[in-house]
Amino acid sequence: MLKTIKQWINAAADVVMPRICPVCGKALDGDELWLCRQCFANLPRTRFEEVEFNTMEQHFAGKVPVERATAYFFYEKGAPYSSILHDIKYHGLPKMGHWLASRAVHDMEDSHFFEGIDMVTAVPLHRSKLARRGYNQSEYLARGIASALNIPYIDALKAIRPHSTQTHKGAMERWQNIQGNYALKNNADLLAGKHILLVDDVITTGSTLTVCASLLKSIPGVTVSLFTLAAARLE
Repeated sequence: MLKTIKQWINAAADVVMPRICPVCGKALDGDELWLCRQCFANLPRTRFEEVEFNTMEQHFAGKVPVERATAYFFYEKGAPYSSILHDIKYHGLPKMGHWLASRAVHDMEDSHFFEGIDMVTAVPLHRSKLARRGYNQSEYLARGIASALNIPYIDALKAIRPHSTQTHKGAMERWQNIQGNYALKNNADLLAGKHILLVDDVITTGSTLTVCASLLKSIPGVTVSLFTLAAARLE
């Protein structure tokens, strides 16, 4: 009965203020969450996790040792699916990221990508950017994964100084831009000997993930795997 009442309220709300699929612009029905069924079914999955020494893992070879690495779907600037990242990051919809990350855990189950991971952490935001945006989208992703796996989320890293936007920078400029921007928090001893999943929203050059993964790897006995919601076409 309560479920029926909730469904009726949600249906009424959709009439007054329709929820829209960010990819195709179609109004979502009562059973669709965040994306319409067709757009979710057509999500341009990378399926990196199904390939041994995949493109993303190759990208970090020689930079920082990682156990495994994958991204859920491909990102291309201006393409319809890029609106998912923009909505999560800039338009106040981090809960969509939480939902998508938990769906990724379900969709990747057969690959065993998440097996053996002890804790999940996220690439941090500097407090100035966090104050402007109101949330860290990568933390929402990480918490979605941790919840789906029923393992702890730990706030292990901090951004110690702000940096200018990475959007229009090349690989070398990005690397120079973030040197010294991150540090471990005082709870690093809790991570010793653990397999940590480091989460970010998108990988382009991988410079931020390299720095953060290197910090985690400095903790005795730590193993690091990487997950991003989206990936640009890596070379």
